[in-house]
Amino acid sequence: MTFSIAARCARTGMFGVAVSSSSPAVAARCAHVRAGVGAVATQNITDPRLGPAGLDLLAQGRDAAETIAVLYARAGETAPYRQLTAVDAQGRTAAHSGERALGNHGHFAGVDAVAAGNMLVSPDLPGAMVEAFAARPQDHLAVRLLAALDAALAVGGEEGPIHSAGLLVADREAWPLVDLRVDWSDTPIADLHRLWAVWEPQMLDYVTRGIDPTQAPSYGVPGDP
Repeated sequence: MTFSIAARCARTGMFGVAVSSSSPAVAARCAHVRAGVGAVATQNITDPRLGPAGLDLLAQGRDAAETIAVLYARAGETAPYRQLTAVDAQGRTAAHSGERALGNHGHFAGVDAVAAGNMLVSPDLPGAMVEAFAARPQDHLAVRLLAALDAALAVGGEEGPIHSAGLLVADREAWPLVDLRVDWSDTPIADLHRLWAVWEPQMLDYVTRGIDPTQAPSYGVPGDP
């Protein structure tokens, strides 16, 4: 019911996850990032606890493969139902797809990016996502992640309609630079592109407002001098 990509930008050090699903509000459960640490996605009959746990392991110095191995062990008898991906601070990636993941499922781990999916039309989908991500190294991480979602659709996406999507990116601050979600729609990835087009021109202004309001640009609201 879900396909996702977790990735690192080697140029900027940002981490991000992009995800889409037939289920509602997929990004609320599946996407997890932490500045300077890494990114983790947990999906397929999702255990949302595994995302923060994975980030904690990465923060402790575990690499991506060790992190996935520990999460797999912690999942115990539920591990066959889970799909997990991780990318660490050095761009190493790892994944787990349990044998009881739904439908046609799998994952593909590259350098700086790892993708996974279940209930897929094509087993080529995870590889296509990583390839699309790798093809645009100079673009903003969010743009590269959106390109990966587009590539997933181009090779067939899920077996059924998708209804939600999310884009989560961590840069240097404790809060996400990008946290955009489409929780229920007939065209969630197209809607996510539109949200990014609104957010991208002003996202750094919100960082400035959080750190030093005296240096922030005008707020662009009625009554703002």
